[in-house]
Amino acid sequence: MSPHTTPSLRLLGSTNTDTAHWLELPAHRTSVKVARNTLGERLTAWRLPCELRDDAVLLVSELATNAVLHTVSTRILCGVGLIADGSLHLEVHDEDRTGRLLPRCDPGPDDENGRGLLLVQHIADTWGVDRSTLTGGHAVWATLTEGA
Repeated sequence: MSPHTTPSLRLLGSTNTDTAHWLELPAHRTSVKVARNTLGERLTAWRLPCELRDDAVLLVSELATNAVLHTVSTRILCGVGLIADGSLHLEVHDEDRTGRLLPRCDPGPDDENGRGLLLVQHIADTWGVDRSTLTGGHAVWATLTEGA
């Protein structure tokens, strides 16, 4: 599985809390719940449709889980932003500077793990992986559009 090759729409320069929200969290399993809850609250405050909000929270949860479990990071950055056309842009940055690619995964029917990026691929309109200019690790991003 490889990410879509659509260029990332960067939120990195945005400091407008009306259209972007960032979290810096320790790379611990408990941080995934914090990211999910905090970004869910932000999306609710932005009055986004429930389905779009729920999909975004699920994707952030999957991306943050991957960053925590599969990289050598001490912290992760999670961001969400509104794009002018009504879409959402999500990013999760890790600190993994090893240069490793995202692991290829083909889970079997009895495997308990390994479906996170499959969910991202299925739910997101586009997604991809870049080198993070903030952490030097991976920046995994996804876009979602209401009703897409």
